[in-house]
Amino acid sequence: MRTVSEPRRRMSGKERREQLIEISRTLFAEKGFDGTSVEEIAATANVSKPVVYEHFGGKEGVYAVVVDREMQKLLAMVTEALSASHSLIKLERAALALLAYVEENSEGFRILVRDSHAASGTGTFASLINDIASQVEDVMVDEFAERGYEPTLAPMYAQMLVGMVALTGQWWLDVRTPPRQEVAAHLVNLAWNGLTGLAATPRLTSTSRDMERRPLPAPQRAGEPLPSSPQAHPRPEPQPPPRTDKELRELAKARERELKEQERIRERERREAEKLAREQEKARLRDLREQEKARERERREAEKLAREQEKVRLRELREQEKARERELKEQERARLKEAKAAGRGEVTRAGEADRERAKIETSG
Repeated sequence: MRTVSEPRRRMSGKERREQLIEISRTLFAEKGFDGTSVEEIAATANVSKPVVYEHFGGKEGVYAVVVDREMQKLLAMVTEALSASHSLIKLERAALALLAYVEENSEGFRILVRDSHAASGTGTFASLINDIASQVEDVMVDEFAERGYEPTLAPMYAQMLVGMVALTGQWWLDVRTPPRQEVAAHLVNLAWNGLTGLAATPRLTSTSRDMERRPLPAPQRAGEPLPSSPQAHPRPEPQPPPRTDKELRELAKARERELKEQERIRERERREAEKLAREQEKARLRDLREQEKARERERREAEKLAREQEKVRLRELREQEKARERELKEQERARLKEAKAAGRGEVTRAGEADRERAKIETSG
């Protein structure tokens, strides 16, 4: 019996739009704006070119939507990270947010770091960095005011800080090693401690590590626009009925509990940051003590080596002196021996002369 296959379901307009956005996102990440054509987008989606023009008006339109979505996504992640109470926690979570975006949205990040095409009408990666830096600037102003620094320098420092993290993210996009928590810890180590106070083995606070382990939000369904996207037009929701006094009291209690919980979280973050700072200071002092001990050991070893060399030199001098003394004694003994031998020869000759004279006298 022959079976008739069911006809393929036709996509709705929203579903087709989302499909074209996803396909274009992949192509733009691989080939860039100039390397991607409307023909390629349409062929990959198995539609005709007029469909792409109908939804976006051309390649520039779909590119603008892709870039805008990625910028909003990254900006939302960093903005949420900067909502922490302590400055150190803000810095840690912002670094983690950027690296998480790089790791989980590699295609989107590759699109953002490319130079946006002039005809696309979209923002650039530099403009996104400026948006993030403007938020970091507020954090820097408060931090500078607390420490007695000049607040007018905060914008410059914000650009330095965000630029350092962004460039590290571009580098890590391809190498992907070490893991993002370790990269974030080293970023914060340099930004928070500076080169003079650099910790030997940096690590994140437990608060940021726990935040990193939380599950990611569910992915957006096809056809569902982003809340911040210009294509999102939510319908007005009906007004809820007025709440009773009991409900209002419950809400007030819930709000009070929430505020207390937030206060406990802030206090815990503060203690974690202080604990981490103390541990880093201890590690720095320990490193300094170890370096001092190493220098002291090297000094003692050098002095010991110098003493040993001096002993060897003196021993060699004494040996040389003894050898000269032995040589002189040998020479003296040789001279005495020669002198004695010469004396015995003269005595023998004198005796023989006496005996000869005696013979002559006797014979006469």
